[in-house]
Amino acid sequence: MKVVLLEGLGVSEQVIEQHARKLESMGHTFVAYPKNTDPLVQAEWSRDADVIMLANMPLAPVVLEEAKNLKFIDVAFTGVDHIPMAEAKQRGIAVSNASGYATQAVAELCVSFMIQLLRNVGKTEERCRNGGTKDGLVGCELQGKTVGSLYVMPGCAKRVAALCKAFGCSVLAYNRSTVSDPAIDEQVSLEELLKRSDIVSLHCPLTADTKGMIGKDQLALMKKSALLINTARGGVLDSAALADALEKGEIAGAACDVFETEPPLPTDHPLLHCPNTIVTPHIAFASVESMEQRADIVFNNLYSWLDGKQVNAV
Repeated sequence: MKVVLLEGLGVSEQVIEQHARKLESMGHTFVAYPKNTDPLVQAEWSRDADVIMLANMPLAPVVLEEAKNLKFIDVAFTGVDHIPMAEAKQRGIAVSNASGYATQAVAELCVSFMIQLLRNVGKTEERCRNGGTKDGLVGCELQGKTVGSLYVMPGCAKRVAALCKAFGCSVLAYNRSTVSDPAIDEQVSLEELLKRSDIVSLHCPLTADTKGMIGKDQLALMKKSALLINTARGGVLDSAALADALEKGEIAGAACDVFETEPPLPTDHPLLHCPNTIVTPHIAFASVESMEQRADIVFNNLYSWLDGKQVNAV
């Protein structure tokens, strides 16, 4: 088999070389390329590949069209909305992901966003750097707040719920199926969750059903004192509607780590210029520990598939 890695995995060259040697000792060929988003370049590099490995770089449909021998796509990421899944399914190409690798990293950043917004960290830091004080910016504690989590699933959402419970929060959940999690106090409708929550945290995949699920009408249901956190997928949220709600003071603040497109963002993106907003360029999943765990998972996916036992199948 020829295995082609189309982008770096955020670990040392020594780790990649170790796996390359192992694959070669098993009789396979391993080739690693630097990240290149040009579909034609991707197609050329993948033309004779049996296996493609990549992280969150979009994989163009033309790559699958050109890779006639392709049998397995090994995704070092949780979401697969950047993969042409319909084409893969039609071709019978197996796809596995690295679900769970960044659970702790995402959850920690999510809770830190809550605390930073509640305590006005951004504003008070700016004051401090300019010789000012905290006057008029004394914030609130996370303890005692009601946190609403959308689409509670194994992984990040449950870990966030557990951390929030440790801080003394009440946790509401909205999910189409019944949630079984001791950290959840109550499962409610989406409308009730939005109305009751002090903090709404998004934890849902981007699908046809969830695309734009939080827009103008949903934001209007939230408390004026409420915060919105998005560490899920950018397309779940209507950025223009959120920016408008923030500008009008219809909600108190927001933190977004994900957007409709991968950063770098255009400088006129509406969420870059809103009050009481934290924006980060998709960093939630990226920690030293999570990158190491991701590499372990994605190579284990590969070895299991080569052994005829697909794991983490999408």
